[in-house]
Amino acid sequence: MLKNFLMKKMLKSQLKDVPEAEQERLLSMIEKNPELFQTIAKEAQAKMKEGKDQMTAMMEVMQNHQEELKKIM
Repeated sequence: MLKNFLMKKMLKSQLKDVPEAEQERLLSMIEKNPELFQTIAKEAQAKMKEGKDQMTAMMEVMQNHQEELKKIM
C-alpha cells in the first residue's frame, strides 16, 4: 500500500503537464499490470544505455509490448 502511494506520487510529479483525466487513466493501467510497466522501464533503460535517446527507446519498447498494452486499456 505504501509502495502504491509512493509510486502514484512519483508518477504524478512526472506527469504534472498531463491533464488530470489522462493521469488517472495511466495510473489505473499501471495498477492493473505493474510487472509489465517494470519490464517496459527496464527494457527502455537498456536501450538508453545503448545510446538511444529516451523517446526513441520508449517508442521501440512500447511497440514491442503493443498487444499487452491494448489488453489493459
